[in-house]
Amino acid sequence: MKKIFRNIFLASIISILPSKSFAALKIDITEGKFEPIQIAIPDLKGQDKELKTIGQKIAKVISNDLKSSGLFLPVDKKQFINDEDNTDDAPTFNDWDVINVKALIKGSVTEDSGNKIKVNFHLWDIASQQRLEGQSLKTTKDNWRRISHIIADLIYKRMTGEEGYFDTRIVYISETGSALNKKRRMAIIDQDGANLKYLTSGRVPVFTPNFSPASQEITYMTFFNNKPQVYLFNLETGQQSIIGNFPGMSFAPVFSPDGNQLIMSIARKGNTDIYEMDLMTRELERLTRNSGIDTSPSFSPDGEQVAFVSDRSGRPQIYTMDRDGSNARRISFGEGRYGDPMWSPRGDYIAFIKILRGEFYLGVMYTDGSGERLLTKAFNLESPSWSPNGRRLIYYKQELIGNTDETRVYSIDITGYNERELYTPTEASDPSWSPLLQ
Repeated sequence: MKKIFRNIFLASIISILPSKSFAALKIDITEGKFEPIQIAIPDLKGQDKELKTIGQKIAKVISNDLKSSGLFLPVDKKQFINDEDNTDDAPTFNDWDVINVKALIKGSVTEDSGNKIKVNFHLWDIASQQRLEGQSLKTTKDNWRRISHIIADLIYKRMTGEEGYFDTRIVYISETGSALNKKRRMAIIDQDGANLKYLTSGRVPVFTPNFSPASQEITYMTFFNNKPQVYLFNLETGQQSIIGNFPGMSFAPVFSPDGNQLIMSIARKGNTDIYEMDLMTRELERLTRNSGIDTSPSFSPDGEQVAFVSDRSGRPQIYTMDRDGSNARRISFGEGRYGDPMWSPRGDYIAFIKILRGEFYLGVMYTDGSGERLLTKAFNLESPSWSPNGRRLIYYKQELIGNTDETRVYSIDITGYNERELYTPTEASDPSWSPLLQ
């Protein structure tokens, strides 16, 4: 995996931000329902058949990434008046303005030393006739897909002011077989569903993987002789190591923001409390001491607070507490039962699952419990996980279709719009979103 990361580097950044750019086109992603910006993405130019093919594939991935965000609407290439052969010059703005294009991407793919290519791209604001962004990047020919995600992230950031999330991966549980004989394998894919890879064989069932926010590491849980065991999986090295056996644990631990600790709930002597483990020393520290059931902990992005679920008030509600377990305070007061709180990496929201009148809902609330909003619902819905920029949530839901049911992974914007299924070849559950690749 390290080899892939070394293959990509920013070769040179073209200084192209004119002083008037502050008046240029920009997307406000804090709004609710949003009319997507029309953007033109012609194929990147190439001097031979191989480079032209790579340029076509790069343009397609960029287009799909931007469209999937719900903020951009790529214009059908059949509408193009001018295909802009010279990618370094300013475009013919009138040719794009007449078909209502607001932003244009021009680019090229050229040979570099060895098996490398150089990908140049420029982002133009048609109305202001300004170049908003442009870079030159190098990579190997077989790594064109990741370059595409990086370019889409750069465009997203320039247009919204927020970090992108396209150069990421999602780990999940692939489910096959009958309900009584279900095979559960841990799998990983790019956020757009490409590059599927199975990480476990399926001989032993795997549950609830979680990505570290700081590295390409995953923690997950298996059951061996009916006893839960927790593992670490390093994606860069492929190395797996067992953390320990934890009788009484029902979900895999969650990483601290720096990746150096794990937080988990463990039942001991008839009581379920929250514990923190130092990954260097493997020492456990008990954080809660309450007669109720305390479970589903999640760190705030600064690592100073923890959100969790407790039934100490009579039914499951969301609480927050300081990192050492002090100052516990209830923040949810709505109807129904709450579960699976997950703190946004931006620190502004806590996502949660609510069970109300027999249905499962995905919602978000501010960290003090105010502003609760329900985003989507299903017959069964669980395991929310945030994109690294805190703008989208991924989760799985189970829908009844006739006499059968399907478990699939979906994502949705925090505004509650643009819900999309993540394609997987099998049923899927327990998704977790990676940080941006480095």
